Amino acid sequence: MKKFDIAIIGAGPVGLFCANFAHLHGLTSITFDSLKEVGGQPQFLYPNKKISDIPVFDQITGFDLISRLKKSATGKTTFSLNHRVTSIEQEEDKFLIDGDFEVKSVIIATGTGSFKPKKLPLKMDEAIEKRVHYFVQDLAKYAGQTVAVFGGGDSALDWALELAEQGNTQVKLIHRRNEFRGLESSIQQLKSLKNVEILTPYLPKTITLRNNQLEVGLKQMGESDIIKRHFDQIIVAYGFRADNSIARKWGINLTNGQIDVTREMATNIPGIYAIGDSATYPGRVPVIGLGFGEAQIAITAIMRSLFPEKTLTIHSTSI
Repeated sequence: MKKFDIAIIGAGPVGLFCANFAHLHGLTSITFDSLKEVGGQPQFLYPNKKISDIPVFDQITGFDLISRLKKSATGKTTFSLNHRVTSIEQEEDKFLIDGDFEVKSVIIATGTGSFKPKKLPLKMDEAIEKRVHYFVQDLAKYAGQTVAVFGGGDSALDWALELAEQGNTQVKLIHRRNEFRGLESSIQQLKSLKNVEILTPYLPKTITLRNNQLEVGLKQMGESDIIKRHFDQIIVAYGFRADNSIARKWGINLTNGQIDVTREMATNIPGIYAIGDSATYPGRVPVIGLGFGEAQIAITAIMRSLFPEKTLTIHSTSI
């Protein structure tokens, strides 16, 4: 049986920061992730995106953020990757994870859970599906092509901007509403670019492969006519379905797929905490920087619970 002070479930940005902060307090930890690499959504979904809400950095790409966090956590936690935690059993003052690991506390940092993108709701054969994408990692793959981006949130706007920066790529941003849910500054920037066309309010209704291009039938909301547009590739940014349902199997209370926590980030089960986008409480906003603070709160609460006799040093701004 392998023993640690805490288990951190999730090796995204918040989980990596949590592992480093736990080490500052002398806690031994094991960090699990179902993926074969650390980094979570910034690493796998938007590595080229310039993130603007990380403390200290004016802007930093998802890839650079994860590289820094990984470097900080390396050697300070034991990683168990490609490992989806399925069982957490409580025995007196400890938890057994998958029957192989014994820990005193658990921190869930799984974000929104499994990456299950909302698919383009059209019937497609294999040849078409190869040109329909739900993740953007290698921008060079789309250089010199006409690319449709479907969606109206920040991911759609960010991917459209990143593609447009290639210069010789033609970008068509298609949304079912006239209003976008993303940042107004991103919308205005897209409108100023000559290689970007914004089509609203349209829904995709048909898709075929014709003359080595995707021919998509777009129906304007409130109208019956369908216009045909041609693209080399399609990127779908309709969002991802949250899947933290396994936490309910462990006896943890959820609200709309997120874990209910107290001000100390504690769940309804003593000794189990949740941080980052896996957690919910009144007024919470889903930004990475807030998740960093929640990691500090959870670790502090764990230290006070496990070592009540110890004088707790709050790193690193206390006098």
